[in-house]
Amino acid sequence: MMRNCLSLLIVLVCNAGATQIIVYAAPPNVIIIMTDDQGYGDLACHGNPVIQTPCIDRLHAESLRLTNFHVSPYCTPTRAALMTGRYPARTGAYRTSSGRTMLHRDEQTIANIFSDAGYATGMIGKWHLGDNAPHRPQDRGFQEVLWHRCGGVGQVSDYYGNDYFDDTYERNGVFEKFTGYCTDIWFKEAKSFVERHQKEPFFLYLATNAPHGPYRVAPKWSEPYRDSVLWGNGANFYGMIANIDHNLGLLRKHLEDLGLTENTILVFMTDNGTSNGIPKSELPAGSFHGFNANMRGKKSTVYEGGHRVPCFLHWPVGGLKEGKDFDGLTAHLDLLPTLLDLCKIQLPQDHDPDGCSFAANIHDEKIPAHRQHYIAQLHGGAGFNHPEEPWDTSCVCKGQWRLINGTELYDLGTDHSQQNNIAKDHPEIITELRNLYEAFWKSVSPRMKAVAIDVGNFLENPTTLCSQDWYLPFGNPPWNFNSISRRPPITGPWHVMVQQDGTYHITLRQLPKEVNKPLVAERASLTVAGETHEVNVRDGSSHVHFTVNLPAGKTEIITQFWNSNEPDGGAYFTDVELLEAKGGP
Repeated sequence: MMRNCLSLLIVLVCNAGATQIIVYAAPPNVIIIMTDDQGYGDLACHGNPVIQTPCIDRLHAESLRLTNFHVSPYCTPTRAALMTGRYPARTGAYRTSSGRTMLHRDEQTIANIFSDAGYATGMIGKWHLGDNAPHRPQDRGFQEVLWHRCGGVGQVSDYYGNDYFDDTYERNGVFEKFTGYCTDIWFKEAKSFVERHQKEPFFLYLATNAPHGPYRVAPKWSEPYRDSVLWGNGANFYGMIANIDHNLGLLRKHLEDLGLTENTILVFMTDNGTSNGIPKSELPAGSFHGFNANMRGKKSTVYEGGHRVPCFLHWPVGGLKEGKDFDGLTAHLDLLPTLLDLCKIQLPQDHDPDGCSFAANIHDEKIPAHRQHYIAQLHGGAGFNHPEEPWDTSCVCKGQWRLINGTELYDLGTDHSQQNNIAKDHPEIITELRNLYEAFWKSVSPRMKAVAIDVGNFLENPTTLCSQDWYLPFGNPPWNFNSISRRPPITGPWHVMVQQDGTYHITLRQLPKEVNKPLVAERASLTVAGETHEVNVRDGSSHVHFTVNLPAGKTEIITQFWNSNEPDGGAYFTDVELLEAKGGP
């Protein structure tokens, strides 16, 4: 176990005119709150004239504000970078589906490091870095977890029937029914976690699924915006943020009541640009048209509005308790090494982050900047219509310059909204930034390869595979029930690691087993470990079974249903269960 170097917490207590100095040897607690699809402009403290976020505004007024903070353009890559301090492409988790949401097995997470340093570690909410062993949060250093599967509540691998209200979530490997709204539940459980661990150092990662779509929230939160936010789902989107704001206030009050505020590093950030807060030009004159802080782009773009997001750090004992802007270039990659520095935890020698600590720069802005450039990339391109390629949907950030896709150049110093491509005027800047990108691509691209899911792992048996993890060369596989309901006639391979030689029971379904509806198919086939097996579908059956012997090692599983001898899509849900290991249990 790595030894944690303890910091000193000094408290001055005034009693009847006398001052008593109490010194505690106490490492700081850490709470990272990350909301989903909330952009830089979706906050009142950033100039939004309509939304009301008083609790976030208060945190903004009492924090170090990273005003030039960048993430990835969408969900999974930002989470991978935050967890590892490494570029998403290097980790293996650089897209939101298609088998590219899981970290390579040799990646260490921030939870691994804090756990090894003696911290209690917890994760609540949205994970989106793998639904199966060994990629679940409990497999990645988090000792206590409460989470929903997939990239959003109600998506295909999530518990069937979840819709944000009164859902069933997974707690430490066991599904549990809850009453209430998802965001309220996440924050309630966060308060419970810090209360349970108030007498020991803790690291808590609280990642809400809100305000990600579908935009569902109780009317009490959305009604204040019905008359002013007129674009589709805009009132609900703002209402979801208002609910997050309310819950943040409750959590901070709970920390104060427990006496934990002073020595807790509280980080608030979002995972990418806004999904629903950009100006809508088609609205009537005189109505509110959205607010994006004068930035171009949104989620899933590499213009500034797609990856520049809020990030506030509050830690009274560490001097981060008054509103102060830090304008240096920072990124999600930097939070892991920075938090380790602030907590006096040594970075493991075998961990090689791309991020750089800015802990020293916080208190001395005269020292050299910790970071000179940052590269954001939407690997796979807009809509994922072609394979991963260099330059595709990329942005190189350095100083005031932004190089988009290797060809467009913008000077944010004179063109904050990125309206004027001045590439032809600055060939020397183009060359400099292209060289930075080419070094990046050479470094990360060898790691952009398939990550396998375990089958026959004693931590999860059976394993339920879902079509969102089909490893397709391009395009999104079926990842929500809307796409599955159309029965798209495609299939793809799951990359799996068979953990034990043995006999396996493999069950193919078009819908989750809870639905229990008949298959729309005449025949089914299974290809695994280089062999293909076929079976006719019985009328009225909701599934088909195969019993096969599999050798240990990496292989692919490919499923296919057939109608009138024509392929009709794969098994969107497939259970793989180890029945008997070779040589017995």
